[in-house]
Amino acid sequence: MNPAYAPLFEPFALRSGLQLHNRIVMAPMTNFSSHDDGTVSDAEIAYYARRSQGVGMVITACTYVTANGKGFPGEFAGHEDAMIPSLRSLASAIKAKGAKAVLQIFHGGRACPPDLVQGDVVSASAVPAPAGGPVPRALEAEEVHAIVRDFGEAARRAIEAGYDGVEIHGANGYLLQQFFSPHSNRREDEWGGSLEKRMAFPLAVIAEVKRVAAAHASSPFLIGYRFSPEEPETPGITMDDTLRFVDVLADQGLDYLHVSLNEFDSKPRRGADVSKTRLEWIVETAAGRTPVIGVGSIHTPDEAVKALETGIALVALGRELIMEPDWVQKTAEGKEAEIKVTLNKADQERLVVPDPLWRAIIGSPGWFPVE
Repeated sequence: MNPAYAPLFEPFALRSGLQLHNRIVMAPMTNFSSHDDGTVSDAEIAYYARRSQGVGMVITACTYVTANGKGFPGEFAGHEDAMIPSLRSLASAIKAKGAKAVLQIFHGGRACPPDLVQGDVVSASAVPAPAGGPVPRALEAEEVHAIVRDFGEAARRAIEAGYDGVEIHGANGYLLQQFFSPHSNRREDEWGGSLEKRMAFPLAVIAEVKRVAAAHASSPFLIGYRFSPEEPETPGITMDDTLRFVDVLADQGLDYLHVSLNEFDSKPRRGADVSKTRLEWIVETAAGRTPVIGVGSIHTPDEAVKALETGIALVALGRELIMEPDWVQKTAEGKEAEIKVTLNKADQERLVVPDPLWRAIIGSPGWFPVE
């Protein structure tokens, strides 16, 4: 192995007591490949198993915690106990390859397609997404409390299914972000108004998941939180909003904060000066209180090391592990020159990619570099 890449292979101990054997994480990526009833498909299990040997931790695609929170076709479910065997099959496949298995839990809110949800499309307020879509119904206060409990129940199911932890998905415009954003949250009750009140829902979810883990987990169980640092809309989340939120999140006893970025070295749009990248501002604000995971167009080992040098604890790889499932092994063996950074249209079987995800990749020009 190139000695310059040694930092990627240092073990890392999480607050919960779990230890990762290296600093590489498989990022959560929607794959559209579960059955219509919300159970995990065999193709999906094979896809994860192919990518779980080498990385220290696998964060799954998001799973919905309530029936009206399903955000994608082919998304797997965690909203009822009947789904525990399905969830267990995926956790077992990941852990059998040596990686820690983390279930990402979420509610899509106003981003849910109306034909996928049971009942209304809901959000913090009756404000549609900037890109279009239905006008959601504003959740009643008691419904907000119920969804908080639903996140806790999904975490309990993750524990019973054998996962090593859960990641609370507060990024990418879904329900938790909708409550934090001044664009989508126009409430004037306990769940909205000031910046502090817009934090209330995600903080309540974190507290409930922590309570459930303490009550039900008999072995170390990690809890992470993912967030997007900025929104382009006005009003919308600014870097200043996010840094104030990170300052609070860093004191919640979480195992990590996971920043959702398209480019790990991107600069702030507004709310912080451009002397530092978004990731550097976030790491500085967390100030060692909670580890930070960085992600975003990290393709090569050199780029992964450069990302670590910003102060993040762990590096998440997404598209790279689809194109090159053996990224970690090739880096460890000094074969980094063999890492694939493009796709060929004949690669599907070799890469063990389910049909729905492959169709999405090939049908979305610019998403992946396809030869």
